[in-house]
Amino acid sequence: MSQTLDTLRDRFDPEAAKGLNEVFQFHFSDTDDYYVSIQDGDLDIQQGEHDDPSVSLSMSTETLKGLMSGDVNGMTAFMTGKIKATGNIMLATKLNQLFP
Repeated sequence: MSQTLDTLRDRFDPEAAKGLNEVFQFHFSDTDDYYVSIQDGDLDIQQGEHDDPSVSLSMSTETLKGLMSGDVNGMTAFMTGKIKATGNIMLATKLNQLFP
């Protein structure tokens, strides 16, 4: 899992995150939960559960890896139930811009 999180860090685009103050909570079916906090271009990834996330995404680690490699289409994964989202669901569509 840490390798996947390192990939997120490497891909993060601070320019795309300017002015954003959001928390993405990731609930994984097969490992610990993590959240990604973005504060005006700064990225922080923490293990655990945030008390007030902007959006919560539930999936397996394999689904996240597939999203990052481009093998899994986010919208298709959502429509087929591989990803479940609560909160500001439209925010989840920005993940591709934030982590190109």
